[in-house]
Amino acid sequence: MEIKACLFDLDGVVVDTAKFHFLAWKRLGEELGFDFTEEDNERLKGVSRMRSLDILLEIGGLTLTQEEKEAAAAKKNEWYVEFITKMGTDEILPGVKSFFDQLKAAGVKIALGSASKNAMMILERLEIVNYFDAIIDGTHVEKAKPDPEVFLKGAEAVGVQPGEAVVFEDAAAGVEAALNGGMRAVGVGDPAVLKGAQMHIDGFEGFTLEKLRAGLE
Repeated sequence: MEIKACLFDLDGVVVDTAKFHFLAWKRLGEELGFDFTEEDNERLKGVSRMRSLDILLEIGGLTLTQEEKEAAAAKKNEWYVEFITKMGTDEILPGVKSFFDQLKAAGVKIALGSASKNAMMILERLEIVNYFDAIIDGTHVEKAKPDPEVFLKGAEAVGVQPGEAVVFEDAAAGVEAALNGGMRAVGVGDPAVLKGAQMHIDGFEGFTLEKLRAGLE
């Protein structure tokens, strides 16, 4: 099947904002009186903000009212936004722009499929908005991954069928979302975690469109 579009998750695929999320969650944990570790943070990968907060509270053995939870989530996001407003173009993960250039040259559409509500700000800071033919982020979707909504909307926005699209994901829920939407998935990271992906890569350094086609055949 021809590859007509590539859809990318943002955090951990195009840019490593995970560290900023971690610092913001850690700060919230400290404010609530407990230590939130990097190991704990693994449980939040690819998970929505409110669900992440529930996991954090579970780790700390705390219960908050809905109102308190909303205030805590808003505070965490403010801290996260503080971090990302200081980002520069050097935060783009190695090889990503080169791969985007190859896709553009070959006429393959590029779309973003991210749960992040801060996606536009991040892409602007990285100066890569112009690469994208469609940007579907947390402000455009109602259902979280593994629901395929974000990727189906991305494929629709660039005018391709799900079977003609390839999704790049670093979270198990994201790989599952791609498969649930009838798309092929490339897992960026640990194959043991990203089960079900038709292909796995460590990152985009040295990765080419030819390697993608060969790997999915």
